[in-house]
Amino acid sequence: MSAALDEAAGTLLAVWEAARERTTSRLSSAQLRAVMFVEQYDGINLRRLATLTDMLLSSASRLCDRLVAAGMLEREPGRHDRREISLHLTPAANRLLAELRADRRRRLELILAGMSPEGRVALLRGMREFDEVGRRGEATVAEDWPVLRPSGQRIGDPLAGLGASSPPARPVAPRSPAEPAPPDEPPVVRTA
Repeated sequence: MSAALDEAAGTLLAVWEAARERTTSRLSSAQLRAVMFVEQYDGINLRRLATLTDMLLSSASRLCDRLVAAGMLEREPGRHDRREISLHLTPAANRLLAELRADRRRRLELILAGMSPEGRVALLRGMREFDEVGRRGEATVAEDWPVLRPSGQRIGDPLAGLGASSPPARPVAPRSPAEPAPPDEPPVVRTA
């Protein structure tokens, strides 16, 4: 099943990549990923961005320098600690992400239009279930390939807890949807 899904996902990945190449040709994949994290966590600091993107702090800093020079990011002193830098998207970055999503959706609509109504419903139902299971952390995590939660937390990643004040990561046990999240676990947020 996983091999068949991997093969079938090739078209979806090609749609994503074609939209990315068309709308974000000015940005590398690493830069686009950083912009998307800043969109999700407005005001994120450089240390957390480095952790989420699996970069050294110095590499993340240089990446942000390039994004600031490209007009995609703004830096401002932190509200609680003036030595800390908060990152924010510029209007140009917001427009770029909106164009990317619109292009992706147009490309998906062309493919979906060729599918039967039953096929579209089954695809959506299956993708939603796949997403829910992955976000709960109940998917089997392959070695060195953690599942990402929208919070940026990595399930099954030994580096997940590294950061300035973060405690070491501990394995996340699956829980039922009715079971409340532990107090130290961030809430799950849906993103586009």
